[in-house]
Amino acid sequence: MMENNNRENLNPDINNEEEVYYGVGSFIWEVVKVFFWALIIIVPIRVFLFQPFFVQGASMEPNFADGDYLIVNEIGFKKTEVGFNDTRFFTVEAFNDFERGDSIVFRYPKNPSQFFIKRVIALPGEKVEVDDGKVYIFNEENPEGFFLDESEYLAEGVVTRGAVTRELKNDEYFVMGDNREFSHDSRAWGPITKDDAIGKVLLRAWPVSNADIF
Repeated sequence: MMENNNRENLNPDINNEEEVYYGVGSFIWEVVKVFFWALIIIVPIRVFLFQPFFVQGASMEPNFADGDYLIVNEIGFKKTEVGFNDTRFFTVEAFNDFERGDSIVFRYPKNPSQFFIKRVIALPGEKVEVDDGKVYIFNEENPEGFFLDESEYLAEGVVTRGAVTRELKNDEYFVMGDNREFSHDSRAWGPITKDDAIGKVLLRAWPVSNADIF
């Protein structure tokens, strides 16, 4: 009778150990699944769709200030090469075009490791002229040129310094900062190409008091 009781007492301990064992295995499996779904869902979003970006400097003031946290829409604007190390699996070409007035993020042509934010002023195939503090655009629809009204995003009284005339190729954009007096842009180093582009500013997430959708 005593022997049977001891056996009965041992069984619950054995069962508990098995439950703990299977519990740890289940936890590890859940971690693996979470990691797997992160790769499947989060990584493609980060690579192909959206990218965070911190504004550095004052070249886009007053519309974007130093320290602003932005979400950049990459969908169709960025040429993306997918691969690992030196192996390239496939390339996704850009299929969207920027519009005049878009605030965009791109790789600085003189140093691709740096990212700039500027505003699109002239589009591929156009001619842009900066003269006497004003900007003029020449294209097929306006062969005689037209004065670019930038009152929507430039503060009153802002003057665009420089004397620049540039004819853009079919894959080039002319970009400038909103803070024209303190912006290092296409007036100095020329246009950017579509391959330089990362995407268009979609959202300002920080500071919260100044959050906005563009």
